[in-house]
Amino acid sequence: MNRKPFAITLDPDSSLANHTGSWRTMRPEYHDHLPPCNHACPAGENIQRWLYEAEEGKYEAAWRQIMEDNPLPAVHGRVCYHPCESACNRGQLDEAVNIHAVERFLGDEAIRQGWTVAPGAPTGKRVLVVGAGPSGLSAAYHLARFGHQVTIYEAGPQPGGMLRFGIPQYRLPRKILDAEIARILSMGVHLVLNRKVEDLEHDIQAGRFDATFLAIGAHLSKRIEIPGRDAGRILDALSFLKSVSSGEPPKLGRRVAIYGGGNTALDAARTAQRLGAEEAILIYRRDRAHMPAHESEVEEALEEGILTRWLRTIKHIEDSTLTVEEMVLDDQGKPQPTGRFETLEADTVILALGQEVDTSFLRKVPGLEISADGVIQVDETLMTGRPGVFAGGDMVPAERTVTVATGHGKKAARHIDAYLRGTRYVKPPSNPLATFDRLNTWYYTDADQSKQPLLALARRRESFDEVVGGLTEETALLEARRCLSCGTCFECDNCYGMCPDNAIIKRGPGQGYIIDYDYCKGCGLCAEECPCGAIDMVNERR
Repeated sequence: MNRKPFAITLDPDSSLANHTGSWRTMRPEYHDHLPPCNHACPAGENIQRWLYEAEEGKYEAAWRQIMEDNPLPAVHGRVCYHPCESACNRGQLDEAVNIHAVERFLGDEAIRQGWTVAPGAPTGKRVLVVGAGPSGLSAAYHLARFGHQVTIYEAGPQPGGMLRFGIPQYRLPRKILDAEIARILSMGVHLVLNRKVEDLEHDIQAGRFDATFLAIGAHLSKRIEIPGRDAGRILDALSFLKSVSSGEPPKLGRRVAIYGGGNTALDAARTAQRLGAEEAILIYRRDRAHMPAHESEVEEALEEGILTRWLRTIKHIEDSTLTVEEMVLDDQGKPQPTGRFETLEADTVILALGQEVDTSFLRKVPGLEISADGVIQVDETLMTGRPGVFAGGDMVPAERTVTVATGHGKKAARHIDAYLRGTRYVKPPSNPLATFDRLNTWYYTDADQSKQPLLALARRRESFDEVVGGLTEETALLEARRCLSCGTCFECDNCYGMCPDNAIIKRGPGQGYIIDYDYCKGCGLCAEECPCGAIDMVNERR
């Protein structure tokens, strides 16, 4: 005869009367923890939340969750270097979730379906955004959601900033960029092109703007003194990439040397090859391990036949002859000269040595503190020393990436909104981090990462077609389902089924659980068996 567990046969009244839960010294509590992907995202996306919606096939809901933080998911799914995936706990189990590929799928689906975002109720406040790059577009989008009237002044002939003029089309097709910008403008954002700000104070007063966000990108290439450099054909990488994007590529010749080791240098080298250069040689003063360029970009460039000269620095240029010195790395990884030289032949040299921001139009603005390298000092709200003027992206001390710039736009919009309303935005405190050691990985099956297809190598070398393809609906769904839901209860019922005292009470779909502490003896089995680490054992008398 099968007998029921002892705890189930107890009369509830007698159990309550005996206070069996009073035996505890520790008690379980449900606590959400911060997923590492969310924590690592510079744009502040709730990645785990939109992956949860995506794995249920609720693609529009997932996209709208992204749009709470980032108005350019189709763009970011292509050009973000996804620090979220480096932080992903699944990477310690098998492979990280291919988060950026799922984001790209959702962004592309939104474009196909024509999904839009409505602006907020009008507040009557006017905000000027200077620059239509990722930071300015992000700020304009979020300010429009808050109901403010936004005007963007863009010095160039088209919006997008470095997204359009610094990232080649084989990484970011222009139809994708145009579609996501058009969605922002459809919210009532007014864009003025070919409008360079010369006197900020004058423009603020003339436009009767209540607040301003400065979002000028780093479009000025850093200069370097190379003896004899004017004798050869020298281009800077940003001007070169911009001319190609504008449909007016320069003639390069058969051999092209690119001086630098960042992503811009790789973009310039791969672009030169696509324009017909027989040899594109990357010259960098450190080795591959110390390159600032992203590893996937390096891999793709080498696959395409880009040549490299690691540990080399250009000392002299005479016509088409480059004299380079061999370098060695010291104990700190810094390159040191050796006195050994060699010569290389190049019809064109492209310099990709970093960029700076042009802040000359701000020199007369009272209260602004600008460092020698053009960086503007801001407080924790991104406001400058001039009240009502905020700054972000490449203009402030921070890492210069598309995603950081987008995050700055959102942050600035929140603080500008609070400033205009006479309040102060306070970011809610973050939960503790959901670390890998909190997970019970026994409950998760192995699942290979869904790979994105690559364009055939022959086509990559001779066209600007997009190199990396997107996921299908099927593979995007499978990839979203690889998320471990780190630190957040997903109602798997493990705790409910494992509790020996029937102390776990289900509240219904989407409502989670509660614990009847009159029954719970604090054994900790629920916390041990929770797959995602959403239960903490805490001291009973804390």
